[in-house]
Amino acid sequence: MTEPRIIVALDYPDAKSALALASRLDPKLCRLKVGKELYTAAGPSLIEKLRGSGFGIFLDLKFHDIPSTVAGACVVAAELDVWMINVHALGGRAMMESARAALSRRSAPPKLIAVTLLTSMGVTDMEEIGLSGGPQEAVLRLARMTQACGLDGVVCSAQETAALRRQLGGEFCLVTPGIRPAGAAQDDQERVATPRQAIAGGADYLVIGRPITRAPDPLAALRAINAEIAGG
Repeated sequence: MTEPRIIVALDYPDAKSALALASRLDPKLCRLKVGKELYTAAGPSLIEKLRGSGFGIFLDLKFHDIPSTVAGACVVAAELDVWMINVHALGGRAMMESARAALSRRSAPPKLIAVTLLTSMGVTDMEEIGLSGGPQEAVLRLARMTQACGLDGVVCSAQETAALRRQLGGEFCLVTPGIRPAGAAQDDQERVATPRQAIAGGADYLVIGRPITRAPDPLAALRAINAEIAGG
């Protein structure tokens, strides 16, 4: 069986809710994403429990600080034996290179990727913080720097995957949030796509939250999205 392409976002405020959802999923069909809110509430013990159930974990803490602080945080995160961790590309070259160097000392480091531009951000948001050009231009610029720093890939929206795949090659990992099955609510995402569109555009992994976690039958929703991907 091929590796899971779906990463289910456990966007919950407590461990009980996250574990209850995880118990309704299949680790052969997905990995799980633990973000800031849940990790702050539940900590490393939750990661251990999810891993004990067989799930690969994307620890989505988006480290962004001075190089030494981020490097140290990445090392501690890697000790949790997670599958993937991330940093903010806007932290700059020195920060990303320090994180890469710190993890390279491990025999089996987690994947290290960078967030380029949050999928909730539109052109107006970019202008307010001084980022020139549109989202695709900014994402490409940050992704090129990420690759040059030796990271494994980036988080990007489905609208940027095709351009990034052409520019950065087939080995660079593209993780795509903002995924909504056809007919689903867009919620607070600005740049969205269906699972089939994202895979066709070159995404390696799809981060999906509410269409699965709020479904009456989360496992059935997960299977349906996997079937859509396979059909594409």
